[in-house]
Amino acid sequence: MSDDRLIVALDVPNVVQGLELAARIGKAASFYKIGLGMLTGGGFALANELKQEHGKRIFLDMKLFDIGATVEAAVRGIAQYDLDFLTVHGDPQVVRAAQEGKGGTGLKILAVTILTSLDRRDLDDNCIKPGDIHAITLERAARALAAGADGVIASPQEAALIRALPEAAGKLIVTPGIRPAGSDNGDQKRIATPAQAIADGADHIVVGRPVWQAKDPAEAARRVVAELPAR
Repeated sequence: MSDDRLIVALDVPNVVQGLELAARIGKAASFYKIGLGMLTGGGFALANELKQEHGKRIFLDMKLFDIGATVEAAVRGIAQYDLDFLTVHGDPQVVRAAQEGKGGTGLKILAVTILTSLDRRDLDDNCIKPGDIHAITLERAARALAAGADGVIASPQEAALIRALPEAAGKLIVTPGIRPAGSDNGDQKRIATPAQAIADGADHIVVGRPVWQAKDPAEAARRVVAELPAR
């Protein structure tokens, strides 16, 4: 039985492999993330087919960032696909433009705070202000939510702090960097188990390689769901 708190990242090269993977997973997952890596491999077509023909929920992870008019136009175009979640960078002006673009549709705009693959050294290289990475993530989350974001993407290590923000009332927290017990960390530096992330305030967790690289992806998805606390 699927649990839509689990979002499976379809981090494969093209729509054909994405459909094959979704077929192998079957009813073990009901929510999928499609990201930039598949944009030129038919990502929008895959999103539409999984949504319209298979009844799956779709998280389009585009991490949009541009001037306001461009973000607004891009989101307006994406909103016509009747998808569920879309990411933009958490800069307040980007969030406000994305909300204008989605209009009255049900698309949820999720703001990216600090990528879970980054640590303090990476932030220094990117000329991001000094300070604790968790504090910066919290500040970015608060500003994005105040600007109208429907939720945020954040490391599970910040989920509890974000959930405690006044601005986070009624908002979504989606956590990548999730590794089931016994999994390899890969390139993620700020990780947690599924149970820990949900307990700390996440509404949804994103799991990629531990599912799609498994010999039996459906069973791997079921094992992740089994780690989640009861609703």
